[in-house]
Amino acid sequence: MRQIDIVLTGVLPGGDESFAHGDLHVVFHGWNRAAPLPLLDGKPWAFIDWLLPELSGLELCRRLRCDAQTEAAHITMVLEEDDAETKRRALRAGADDYIIGPIDRAAVLDRVLSVQLPEREAPARLLRLGDLALDLAALQARWKDRAINLMPNEFRLLRYLMEQPGHVFSRAQLIAALGKHGQPIDERTVDAWVSRLRRALREAGAGYLLRTVRSLGYVLDRP
Repeated sequence: MRQIDIVLTGVLPGGDESFAHGDLHVVFHGWNRAAPLPLLDGKPWAFIDWLLPELSGLELCRRLRCDAQTEAAHITMVLEEDDAETKRRALRAGADDYIIGPIDRAAVLDRVLSVQLPEREAPARLLRLGDLALDLAALQARWKDRAINLMPNEFRLLRYLMEQPGHVFSRAQLIAALGKHGQPIDERTVDAWVSRLRRALREAGAGYLLRTVRSLGYVLDRP
């Protein structure tokens, strides 16, 4: 099944539940620019509002194009009016296309289902942080030449932390980022994920890269 992760900078009328159509699975992610991006498992598609608090949609588009996590994303700029110059500015900033707002769930799904996405070069399937490596295709983590045995939740957690090393995440942020916000998961469950991941890293010889920041959350330090 193909998955597309839809990143939205605004509230989506009609709901943000996942949607399946044939072999296509669409997952919606509301995103506050002040927060880190969620973990994106599928092909990313961002719907960026023209006007945003403290940052223009054009500038956000440029930043997404410079971010390894989103440089290959399909970006649709949500315009406030049907103006030719505004459309040109959106495309010059790096948007793939545009849509006239306001948008709702039906408009987003119509656009996703109607556009045949070109095959883009796949993002790097190997993440590295010093001697720590994560092969996303093989679902394998390694420290130097030693395999790190991880369960799916711990693998996803490590991937997310490696994509943003040095950033402190609260338990609630990790649950939301890993796509668990729709499930009744206690925040203390994150402690179990971290404990198992920390133990696996230590047993592989990686030491104590995953650190607890008292009252705030967890951070993966650079080796």
